[in-house]
Amino acid sequence: MNVMEAKRLTKTYNGQAGIRDVSLEIEEGMVYGFLGPNGAGKSTFVRTMLGLLNPTSGEGRILGEPIGTPKSREKVGYLPELFRYPDWLTGRKLLESHAELCKVPIRERKKRIEEVIDLVGMTGRDKQKIKGYSKGMSQRIGLACALINDPKLIFLDEPTSALDPIGRKDVRDLMLHLRDQGKTIFLNSHLLNEVESVCDHVSIVHKSEMIVQGKWRELMMVEAQVEIMSSATAGLTNLDFPDFVRNAENKEVLNDRSKALYQLKSEEDIPRLVDFLASHKLPIYEVTPVIPHLEDVFMYWVNEKEQRYVDHR
Repeated sequence: MNVMEAKRLTKTYNGQAGIRDVSLEIEEGMVYGFLGPNGAGKSTFVRTMLGLLNPTSGEGRILGEPIGTPKSREKVGYLPELFRYPDWLTGRKLLESHAELCKVPIRERKKRIEEVIDLVGMTGRDKQKIKGYSKGMSQRIGLACALINDPKLIFLDEPTSALDPIGRKDVRDLMLHLRDQGKTIFLNSHLLNEVESVCDHVSIVHKSEMIVQGKWRELMMVEAQVEIMSSATAGLTNLDFPDFVRNAENKEVLNDRSKALYQLKSEEDIPRLVDFLASHKLPIYEVTPVIPHLEDVFMYWVNEKEQRYVDHR
């Protein structure tokens, strides 16, 4: 079941596109990463999906309801990157206010407030006034507000930006816990290592357009990389390579060993490369596939977009 859909969603400001023709589908029970450089259109997309901005064209649905309708927001939670709460309130009073705004049934409010306080690690701090909160505590109480209505879909914008390493791990664990409960998280973060640890699927936007989406571990499969170690005198890159080898470069020479990095068309070409080197009587001591990180995927596709932009100028 898709909990969120966008079809050619576009929002322009005075003729300038904030987002252009963005389409995606997000299934239930997923932590979905939404990535892009500053100014790429991420916040515009989120605000348009939440009904805070009216789309110029295209359409979207949240939990089967058209975006911008009250029904589409009933089971949605949202933690914006920048928020300010009345600092004269205690954390608990703030949650009581949000529970009322979200129409949490009165008989369930106290129990739900206790649940979210515990979930975000604010037990014992909820009766302090917000003006005395650290940045990390403010972030946690904001997250509690986003969860107060027991949402099915949760938008989180930089949820760990103000947290220390322990707090970041707590939020990662919470996102995975919510996912295991069948909830869907739409995560916008510039901390790619954080996204990598919780997301399988991502979208990358750049210059207001969606440039790629899918399982991020598969988005680099157009180019596999492998390191091979041989003898120091092997000449690992001085060969007439077959077409499946896109590039070969020497990495290092250490004592009597040398190492080279190869870029191939796909992972299936790694055994073929080893066979090719062996056919040239080169001793092979070690073969190490290079597993890309999300940062590699991100930079690869953003650079691809930049190159296409230059080529079409």
